[in-house]
Order: sequence, then structure tokens, then C-alpha cells
Amino acid sequence: MFALGQVQSWVLLALTLAALAIEVFAFIHALRTRPDAFVAASKRTKNFWLGVTGVACLLGFVALGGALLFLGIIGVAAAGVYLADVRPAVDSVQGRGRGNNLHQGPYGPW
Repeated sequence: MFALGQVQSWVLLALTLAALAIEVFAFIHALRTRPDAFVAASKRTKNFWLGVTGVACLLGFVALGGALLFLGIIGVAAAGVYLADVRPAVDSVQGRGRGNNLHQGPYGPW
């Protein structure tokens, strides 16, 4: 029974570290993106997204201890919104990513 508890603890730590890595990646991407790209993509300002992803990183760090895991879930959800919605939009404005060719599928043109 003790071994099962240890395995659960290690799995929880691995998932929490993965969530923290996602949050840090989102924060670094927001930090390196030009401020005018957010406005051109019709998203909120750079400072807003730096605040959202920065708080997400803080919540992910707090969740590392094992307590207050719901805060970690909130943090990774906020970073996920940034990565799924804002990042592709600002990347296409800056000429990076898949936004340049509208007829480009995941495996090539269609």
C-alpha cells in the first residue's frame, strides 16, 4: 500500500511540474512578443497577457507543494487559453506560424 502512495505522489509531482512548464512557456512567449502584435491581432494588451501568464506561473509554483492543487488547475487553464488562442494570432501577425497560408493543413496544403 505504501508503494502505491509513493507512485501517486510521484505522478502528481510530474503532472504539476509539466503544468508549471506550460505556464512558464506561455509567460516567456508573452514576454518576447512585440506589444503591437497583440493589438494587431485584436487581442488584449501585452501587459494584460503578461499579468495573466505571470499569475498563472505563480499559481503553478504554489501548487508544487501538493496543497492548493485547484490553484494549479486555474493557472494551467489560463496559460492554455493564452497558448491556444492568443499565441497563434500574434504569431500570424508577426509572420511566424501557420497563419500565413490559409490553405495549409497539418500535413501540407489541401
